[in-house]
Amino acid sequence: MGFSVITGKVVDDGGGGELGIMEGDQGGELDLQVCLLSLEDCTVFTRKEILRLYHRYHALAPQIVPHHFNDSADIKLPLDLISEMPELKENPFHQKILQVFSADEQENMTFNDFLNMFSILSDLTPHHLKAFYAFKIYDFNSDNFICQSDLEVMLSKLTGDELSDEEVQLVCNKVMEEGDLDADGKLSLADFEYMITRAPDFMSTFHIRI
Repeated sequence: MGFSVITGKVVDDGGGGELGIMEGDQGGELDLQVCLLSLEDCTVFTRKEILRLYHRYHALAPQIVPHHFNDSADIKLPLDLISEMPELKENPFHQKILQVFSADEQENMTFNDFLNMFSILSDLTPHHLKAFYAFKIYDFNSDNFICQSDLEVMLSKLTGDELSDEEVQLVCNKVMEEGDLDADGKLSLADFEYMITRAPDFMSTFHIRI
């Protein structure tokens, strides 16, 4: 899923923190309208929600992020800063979530990345897209499969030290037994998609509200 470069300007409307549109030249205004329409098409968000998310991004580092959309500044925020958001901070997978949605190998996130993340993790996103990104998040060693070591990391993050080594092994074996369709000892994306169709509650929990 790709996004257009953000152009145009927005300013605080003075009424509770939402960002509004700055009066400007007609060309810049047209660019903003086209950009917002494009972002609405590429995400599950309305224009108002996109501006609200820009406000959240700006509030994380007001000294770095312009108070308006800027078509020339290549603004990026460190993942450590974004991980402090309440929606992410308590999530045991927050570090991997941020890494998956960051297009920057230097541990930074642009507003496009930020918007993409919240869109995919919205309740309104189609299940096949959620499944694709959930698979990437649970693929901790980034080898395009979910294997035994990935499952062990997942369980560790979910339960801490509550499970014994034997219990962890039993859970991993059960997951592989149910999901490993070609019996190769690891889960492909197709295996993962099949497995979660048998767990309808999974997608309802794979979300972040804004």
